[in-house]
Amino acid sequence: MTPREQLLAILNGRPPDRVPWFGDLDYWATALIGRHQRPVTCRESAENIQWHRELGVGFYLQGYFPFRMQFDLEERVWQEGNRRFREFRTPLGNLRECWEYLPASFAEAPVEHLLKSESDLPAFRYVYEHAACEPDYDYAWRRREQIGEQGLLLCYLPKSPFMHLVALEAGITAVTFVEMNAPEEFAATLAVMKKVFDAAARIAVDSPAEMLMIPENLSSEVVGPRNFENHIRAYQEEWFREIASAGKPSFVHMDGTLRGLLAQEASTGVRVIEAMTPAPAGALASDSWAAVAKGSGPSPGGGIPGSYFTPNVSDEEFERHVRTVLRVMTSAPRFVLGVADQVPPDVLERRVRAVAELVDRYGRYDA
Repeated sequence: MTPREQLLAILNGRPPDRVPWFGDLDYWATALIGRHQRPVTCRESAENIQWHRELGVGFYLQGYFPFRMQFDLEERVWQEGNRRFREFRTPLGNLRECWEYLPASFAEAPVEHLLKSESDLPAFRYVYEHAACEPDYDYAWRRREQIGEQGLLLCYLPKSPFMHLVALEAGITAVTFVEMNAPEEFAATLAVMKKVFDAAARIAVDSPAEMLMIPENLSSEVVGPRNFENHIRAYQEEWFREIASAGKPSFVHMDGTLRGLLAQEASTGVRVIEAMTPAPAGALASDSWAAVAKGSGPSPGGGIPGSYFTPNVSDEEFERHVRTVLRVMTSAPRFVLGVADQVPPDVLERRVRAVAELVDRYGRYDA
């Protein structure tokens, strides 16, 4: 069976010939481009799909939001060395953020958040009160044609408003203090954001995507059950229902600590919990995931920590771990083998190629 056929079998409750293997290679591709080892155009071209095919890795689109969010107010973006700034000017005050690119890791991280304290809430709400979304489907249509039998087209909805703040525009520390110091104003801000995010989510659901993900980046030691129940569950359940009504599988990105939040996430109606990180990198051993996949529960996806593709882990430990995960995943045709959460820049290419070989040997249901 092709990677596409294998994944569709899992999503439709049928056993494929072996465990599907779908890996996120986008971060690795970013590093190769940064090192001038691959052309800048490789990520969006058919060459990327051929690369996955040669490595024996199923493809599902990462990092693509099929909508554009625009702001009807003064917005300034500029670069200073490795630092990228964005500033909004509003009648209620100005907001600024800064993200710094780290050449050694081929990634960027926030050094100044847009929302810093409760005093920023009026201006922050003003920004989202003047936001609008429009479809951006061209790339999705191109990519869908390119993928063929190597996988399926997956697109993103927005994160839940709470997780958008935590992951991108405020950070968990500021979010915690803002909610404590101004709970009613904080709730009003989330409500304003949700109106915009709902419009974007509808555009995503109506897009050419064959699968849809809420890219929450959940980690239970950051979010916890209280925040999940108060601020995340309702948004997810609403849009997982809408995704199901559109006849498409729903995914959620849960790439952090699982213990303390996995049961809650599994009860939202999501079809696949993606990028799950097992012990020893995570908090739960992969053999505990079978409980999540029982009955009508979601399919767990993930299993191989990104660090296992690097020289920091021996070949023996890499093979032992993948075989252990495959032993769990062949116990029922509910699992998708994947990376938790991305193959990193310092990857050993032979490790990526080895996964397909291990799946062929140990990932068959009749083995």
